Amino acid sequence: MTKRTVKAARRFTPTPYVLSFVLPLLIFPDFSSAQTQTPSPTPSPIATENTNPSSQESASTTATPEASTNPTPSPTAAENANSSSPGTLPPTATPEGSAETAMKKMSLEELMNVDVTSVSKQPQPYGEAPAAIDVITNDEIIRSGASSIPEALRLADNLEVDQKNSHDWAISARGFNTDLANKLLVLMDGRTLYTPLFAGVLWDTQDYLMEDIDRIEVISGPGGTLWGANAVNGVINIITKSAKDTQGIYVEGGGGTELQDFTGVRYGGVFDSNIFYRFYGKYFDEGDENFYPSGNVAPDSWHMGQGGFRMDALASSDETFTLQGDYYNGNQNISTGGNSQTSGGNVLGRWSRTFSDDSNLSLQSYYEQTYLDDPIPADVTDLGVTLAPSGPLVDTLDTYDIDLQYRFHLNDWNNLISGLGYQFTHEVDQAAPGLAYDPSTLDQNLYNAFAQDEMLLAKNFSFIFGSKLEHNDYTGFEVEPSARVKWDVDNGQMLWAAVSRAVRMPSRVDEDEQLSTPKLDPFGYQALLTGSSDFVSEILIAYELGYRAEWNRKLSTSISTFFNNYTDIRSTGISPPNGLLDLPLPYVFQNNLLAQTGGVELTTDYQVLEGWRLHAGYDLLQENVWVKPGTTDINNALNETADPPNQVFLRSSMDLPGDLEFDPAFRWIDSIVYNNNGAAARVPSYAELDARLGWNLTSNLEISVTGQNLLHYEHVEYLVSGTNQNEWIQRSVYGKVTCRF
Repeated sequence: MTKRTVKAARRFTPTPYVLSFVLPLLIFPDFSSAQTQTPSPTPSPIATENTNPSSQESASTTATPEASTNPTPSPTAAENANSSSPGTLPPTATPEGSAETAMKKMSLEELMNVDVTSVSKQPQPYGEAPAAIDVITNDEIIRSGASSIPEALRLADNLEVDQKNSHDWAISARGFNTDLANKLLVLMDGRTLYTPLFAGVLWDTQDYLMEDIDRIEVISGPGGTLWGANAVNGVINIITKSAKDTQGIYVEGGGGTELQDFTGVRYGGVFDSNIFYRFYGKYFDEGDENFYPSGNVAPDSWHMGQGGFRMDALASSDETFTLQGDYYNGNQNISTGGNSQTSGGNVLGRWSRTFSDDSNLSLQSYYEQTYLDDPIPADVTDLGVTLAPSGPLVDTLDTYDIDLQYRFHLNDWNNLISGLGYQFTHEVDQAAPGLAYDPSTLDQNLYNAFAQDEMLLAKNFSFIFGSKLEHNDYTGFEVEPSARVKWDVDNGQMLWAAVSRAVRMPSRVDEDEQLSTPKLDPFGYQALLTGSSDFVSEILIAYELGYRAEWNRKLSTSISTFFNNYTDIRSTGISPPNGLLDLPLPYVFQNNLLAQTGGVELTTDYQVLEGWRLHAGYDLLQENVWVKPGTTDINNALNETADPPNQVFLRSSMDLPGDLEFDPAFRWIDSIVYNNNGAAARVPSYAELDARLGWNLTSNLEISVTGQNLLHYEHVEYLVSGTNQNEWIQRSVYGKVTCRF
């Protein structure tokens, strides 16, 4: 396998970054008096009740999953429409146009009351959620200039987001951000974005019209009690807007250097006074990056198109129904050679009924099919010997899922939530010469049940306890309990603590993968690496402590600390020497690693003026991974982590005179140690700046220019071990025009 070296980090000069924050003060010295200039929307015949400010800009906080606020009366079904997590309807976002002005005039205290749903599977005030949660609102997404979901996730301070090349990303929380990151659960409107191939997310196939994403809720910390296996280090819940709040015509288009051209359109209408719908479509072309370290052009350009629909029916004040679906088709050039084809579609239905102020029931079901045709490069040794030729791996996956959730108050101080779920997957793989999965066709069943009780033990003190019981076909039953306390110390101040257990169940990589070596068959070696039927679930015991304070109407701070203890982490062991050459092949995936991690997540928001808000975030992560005594790992405990020990984020959001918006965002990411064929290698630290300048010409027309990675022509964010081609991420600029009718 080829070894690689890493160039020294380029020196960073802070001048462009400082100017991006100071320049508006020099050019517009009177901008402090500027008010948000978003014009009022065109009058609509559709009522705009049950608006939810969560679709607009909000302050970021940090807090871990599974807790809820003090028991309060259950929301009505119409209020449940503000949530699209399983068991509640998708959010009712603020109607387009007028809400932005109102939102920017809100104090931090009011922003803390925006409802989130991922922490307890029911709406609760953002500022009262005892969990490490960061909320990315629609306004933040649009004003950041993000053109994809991974780019939008850079706005979450509690995530590690690294771009590998033009179309691939590595994203995780609290460590373990490897090439096959598998400890983060990601959902969109309650649908799991998960591939059983490696228990992770194929980020290049996850897309949506950015304008119609209401918010993204990001929880760092285990979420297994409510969300199940693989919610080990965090949960990302992408929540789209209700069809009721996307009425009319929306059109966008533009292009630039890397994002060469793109377009999107959406139309929303009404079937009846209480049945709303929308249809959307989008398409983009993304250009090539450059190879690292040579600087030659890397042929990894790609394009993708996606379309879909959504219908929301408000049958009555206590009954709602949602039906939605999407289809995508993409084509990617792969830098190692060949072309990758991806496609897929899904249909989801959700029904919710409120029986009383403290009792509601919901049922959700979806079907999804995905298709992947991925060119696997030839396996060539350092001596130039080809162990397996190149060829395509074809994977087709069908997923059927159903979930039932019931919530009720047992008495004045007990708030219970419980649920049942079942998932069936049918997967068919066509092997490449160098990569296969055995069996090639696999059916899997996943059953689950959960319950959680929140007890109000005192006026300002709550205790939350619950557990999830799951059964999978690999390891049988898994239990994921958690216990959490919440103490409202004073007005605007909250202290919380939690102990949780979570598991990462095996994937097809762990048990069924085979890196075939047909050239070695005559010597008695059929594979270089295989999975193992003895592979067990990875286990986490997590301890968390957090504090959140709203100091006044302009300043809020949140801090979360954690200590994680992992057992049975994936490793790569050896077989007893065998074959004609007496080699220890094949290598085998095993559970020979132990790990401990700890860290701090800190966020602060400051409202400088009515039209100017500042945000700062800092993450500290310490990791220690080692091999169990008496066992082996050919990667020397280096293959499961590739994480920066420090991350710093600074953002500014300003409304300027003349209907202008200016939003710079700075990030500094510490160096990353990664596995280079069993030896430690390093990705250098880097600092970068993104910025967007927007101009609202009229109430229906906006133009904007976004620059990404402005401080350097190119930089490296992530390197992959072995023969994979690594790439620079380049500076890019694109323009955008949006119209609303």
